[in-house]
Amino acid sequence: MLLFDTHTGGLLAMIDASSITAIRTAAVSGLATRLLAREDAGDLALLGSGVQASAHLEAMRAVRTLRRVRVCSASLLRAQAFARHHEKILGFPIEAVTTAKEAVSGADLICTATPSREPVLLGDWIAAGAHVNAVGACFPAARELDTEAVVKSRLYVDRRESTLTEAGDFLIPKAEGAIGDDHIVGELGEILAGRVAARRSRDELTLFKSLGIAIEDLAAAHRIHARARASGKGIAVDFGGRRVAYD
Repeated sequence: MLLFDTHTGGLLAMIDASSITAIRTAAVSGLATRLLAREDAGDLALLGSGVQASAHLEAMRAVRTLRRVRVCSASLLRAQAFARHHEKILGFPIEAVTTAKEAVSGADLICTATPSREPVLLGDWIAAGAHVNAVGACFPAARELDTEAVVKSRLYVDRRESTLTEAGDFLIPKAEGAIGDDHIVGELGEILAGRVAARRSRDELTLFKSLGIAIEDLAAAHRIHARARASGKGIAVDFGGRRVAYD
C-alpha cells in the first residue's frame, strides 16, 4: 500500500497491505462487538481458521472477556493447528470442533471468516442474544449466512451503499423477497453519532456485515506510519534521490 502526502502529493511510505487488511477488518468487527454484543458475552465461535480468524480472536479479546473459544474450519487439521498455536499465545484452551453447528451452539459471539460461497451459519443454530460478525463473503453471489439468520437479525453495516451492491449475505435474501433495504438498521458510524440505536434487549440477535471501506485502510496506514516514525522503525528506500519509508 502506498501512502502519499496530501499537501505535496509526494510518496511517504509503502506499507504491507495484507497486514493492514487483517488488522483493520478485525478492528472494525471489534468496534461492532463493543457496540452491539451483550456486555457479558464471552463464548466465542470462530468459523474459519485463517488470517482473519486469528485477527478476530485478538479483536474479540480486546473488547470482551472470553470464557470459551471454539473454532471450526473446512479442515479439522487446520482447526486443530489453529487451536494449538493460539493456546500457546493466549494461555487458555481453544476447542477445535468438526462442525459449524457444534462451534456456534450456545455461543454469544460468532465470527464468520471463511471463503465459502454457500452458507456456513444457519439461523436455526444461533442462540438468542448472540452477536455475529460476518466478514468472509464480499461478492453479490456469495454468502456465509442463510436467509433465516439474516431475517431474524438486526442488521448493521459499515456502509449502506456497499451493502446494497456487494453483500451477498444481504442481496440473496433480498432477491428471495425475505427482506428489503429497510432491513439495514444502520451503519456503525450512525450508532457512534447517536443517530441509530444499538442493542435493545438481551435476547435480540445482532449482525454486523463487514465489507470494508477505503477510509479504514487509510486510517490504519496513517496510524502505522506515524508510530513507525515516532519509534524510528521502518526501512528508508531511495527512489531516484527521494528517500521513502517502508514500514
